[in-house]
Amino acid sequence: MTPKKQYEPAQLFQSRLDQILNMKHPLCVLAQKIDWSYFEKAFGKYYSENKGSPGKPIRLLVGLHYLKHTFDESDEGVVMHFIENPYWQYLCGYEYFQHQFPIDPSSMTRWRQRIGEGGVEKLFKELLATAKRSQYLKRSHLNQVNVDTTVQEKAIAFPTDARLYHKMRAALVRAAKGRDLPLRQSYQRLSKQVLAQQGRYAHARQMKRARRMTRQLKTYLGRVYRDIQRKVGEPDPELKHLLEMAERLLAQQRKSKQKLYSIHAPEVECISKGKPHKRYEFGCKVSMVTSSRENWILGVQAIHGNPYDGHTLASALKQVKTLVGWKPRKAHVDLGYRGHGYQGKTEIKVVNYRTMKQETRWVRKWMRRRAAIEPIFGHLKAENRLNRNYLKGVQGDKINALLSACGFNMRKLLRAFLRLGTRANIWPKMNDFLPFIHEGMSPSRKMTTIYL
Repeated sequence: MTPKKQYEPAQLFQSRLDQILNMKHPLCVLAQKIDWSYFEKAFGKYYSENKGSPGKPIRLLVGLHYLKHTFDESDEGVVMHFIENPYWQYLCGYEYFQHQFPIDPSSMTRWRQRIGEGGVEKLFKELLATAKRSQYLKRSHLNQVNVDTTVQEKAIAFPTDARLYHKMRAALVRAAKGRDLPLRQSYQRLSKQVLAQQGRYAHARQMKRARRMTRQLKTYLGRVYRDIQRKVGEPDPELKHLLEMAERLLAQQRKSKQKLYSIHAPEVECISKGKPHKRYEFGCKVSMVTSSRENWILGVQAIHGNPYDGHTLASALKQVKTLVGWKPRKAHVDLGYRGHGYQGKTEIKVVNYRTMKQETRWVRKWMRRRAAIEPIFGHLKAENRLNRNYLKGVQGDKINALLSACGFNMRKLLRAFLRLGTRANIWPKMNDFLPFIHEGMSPSRKMTTIYL
């Protein structure tokens, strides 16, 4: 059902939030800058008129997602801290202090699935529009942009053959029990024992014995797979998908292409970025565009299929034009983009430090600024939940990448509003807040305390 308007009846003995809060607080300023009616118009189509109970306020759900990725919280954590922080409540549109949880954390998952990647992109677009209206993001910032890719890892265990065989067999056994299929043997107890033994042998560097245990687990999987195939003529779509994954897992070899690395997340890919400390990463590639000045994130895309970096350039620059409304003039990329084949109007500069001396001082300055995108990846992974994605499926990868960029840009806006208040002598110096930060606080709670 369509959400009711966020209205709270006047309370006689309780003060309004705008009367007890500092309205120069960065979160209060941001709450007044964002165009919340944009979300009402954009997401109203996802609700039916006269069916079911009234939906939760759209501003509440949008605000919780902004806060979640700005302060690195889980769905449960952001809902729990919501009732502790009046500034968070004011950002989400409440007039009086709330003492109860606004929603169940699972509602955030269902709402993300409802609006999809396109809806989350609107959240990112509105933050960029807010920065433009506040004159923090200008047309001159798109004269020079940086483009690069990184890996967004998925929340999976390291994919060893033994663990994959064990989990695939367990998934087939669960599916058979749910459909009342009698199996000759489930190998539930034996498989668990063999998996433990394989890990012990591998830890002791007894590799021949470890490989023998792995072959035993593969045999158990093959027996269960063939047993189900014999007893099911036409499997339903879910069981058919599991059987196809089992067949794919049994057939894959060490040098096979399109290997299966996870049972619950079959979309995971193995990507090598040449890092000496982490040779392989399991997830998907993320392409990002940032401004060389001020380091605003202008576009971000999660891309599956492990494409060549140069082939992602055209879609990345097109997304910037769609979200910001301005087209970048020059884009600086690393050597991984050589041979990109881009035919658009944006001038592409491939940064090569060996031939940089041939350029003018002005050009060399912006070519060196290309490296500024690397610490942005670090901040996204350390502070905005890009390091390990817990959202399900291909759509979950795209949503998490966009929300991480929302959290990064929102932090920039909050810092800008904080500096503005400090210049006007409204705020004390930042060091005055440090004694109030407790050692046991999480980084996200420390950040909130600094803003108070």
